[in-house]
Amino acid sequence: MIRKRKINRGNKNGLKIRRRAEDSEGAQEAKEDATGPQHSPSSSEDEADECQQILANSAEVEQQKEQKDEEDEERTESHSVALSFDEKGEVSATMVKERIQEVVHVLANFKVRAEPGRNRIEYRKLLLKDLCSYYSYNEFLMEKFMELFPNGAELLEFLDSNEQPRPVTIRSNPLKTRRGELAKALISRGMNVDPAAKWTKVGLVVYDSQVPVGATPEYLAGHYSIQGLSSFLPVMALAPQPNERILDMCAAPGGKTTHIASLMGNSGVLFANDANAARLKAVIGNLHRMGVNNAVVSNLDGRKFAKIQPQSYDRVLLDAPCSGTGVVWKDETVKTSKDHVDIKKRFSMQRRLLLSAIDAVDARSKTGAYVVYSTCSVLVEENEAVVQYALEKRQVKIVPMSLEVGLEGFSKYRQYRFHPTMSNTRRYYPHVHNVDGFFVAKLKKMSNEKKNATKKEAEGIERRAEK
Repeated sequence: MIRKRKINRGNKNGLKIRRRAEDSEGAQEAKEDATGPQHSPSSSEDEADECQQILANSAEVEQQKEQKDEEDEERTESHSVALSFDEKGEVSATMVKERIQEVVHVLANFKVRAEPGRNRIEYRKLLLKDLCSYYSYNEFLMEKFMELFPNGAELLEFLDSNEQPRPVTIRSNPLKTRRGELAKALISRGMNVDPAAKWTKVGLVVYDSQVPVGATPEYLAGHYSIQGLSSFLPVMALAPQPNERILDMCAAPGGKTTHIASLMGNSGVLFANDANAARLKAVIGNLHRMGVNNAVVSNLDGRKFAKIQPQSYDRVLLDAPCSGTGVVWKDETVKTSKDHVDIKKRFSMQRRLLLSAIDAVDARSKTGAYVVYSTCSVLVEENEAVVQYALEKRQVKIVPMSLEVGLEGFSKYRQYRFHPTMSNTRRYYPHVHNVDGFFVAKLKKMSNEKKNATKKEAEGIERRAEK
């Protein structure tokens, strides 16, 4: 709704005042012509006072009109939403989108904009229904997103970003080339590339290409891999060092594994594990193509490492299986396939995997004793809640990461109260960082002894330490 500018009304009032003054002067002159000059020592002062009074009254009236117009506008806006509460039958997507925006507008200033007699719950129910209809989510997942983004405008930004693919990015392989040399070679082949971000020295963003990005001679020779920027982050947080023993517990398809190997300079030993044997084929293929020769590939349930290889690694990366709520654009089935039971199962699995990863790390490591936990989910239940569980069960602490980008993890979230150091974890959102939704946490193992361990368990830990 377009409001009239105040200056227009002021000009009209000024014009009326001048006309009144002119009429008053004309009447005074006519009276003087008929009866002669009127001699009053204070007549000019009275006229000035009267004019000032008129101006004051006019300003007051103008202010009242403006206030009334604003109130009418607010009522009109709220009533436009009210008309759609009881709408029946099919509604076009455009109308649903407009109604979503109207409800978000009302909820942003509910006391002022809400229709009399309507409560906040009614508006939220209408919003939930329309969001599920417009974006094709089930109510469970949409409610989770509404809790995560209580600001309606940000919620819409997040949902809209989930409908768009992320930029195509590639990671140069330091084992075979440098980013600058790779960029020149790809540009000469008709690929338009630029450095992907200030915080990565190996990433390139591909704007467009005259050749298939995954079929160039450079790609086939292992000079780069096609990888989303968010996948760089867990490896950067892990910060692998040369000559270490490192475990990538859920390695498939191998992008993070080859990244770790490049930072190790092909030294030490890198264990690439995945519970899915079929997916290990991609891992092996990527290891060969990227020139990795320090890797050992295994097909084990990650939960078994605590017993098979306890206190055996300097660092462990656990990019845990998750709901995929941060990569909806890749798999739209996520919108309707996730429910409370599914999230509960994943939460249980993630907790056990993280405890196993911690148990596999040796607290006596001179260079490491770190575990990095990451997911491509934005749900608190799969992220902060899992890390909090590990803090309560193992002798670990959350440590800062050398990541220049990301939002702090939640220390408080609705009914949850997490450890204050949860602020050292990092969250990533597509509408904020233009990367996949992601979570990263880095843990430092302080002791090989478990919290509240029984005497028998403690003795077993000591025996393994002596060996």
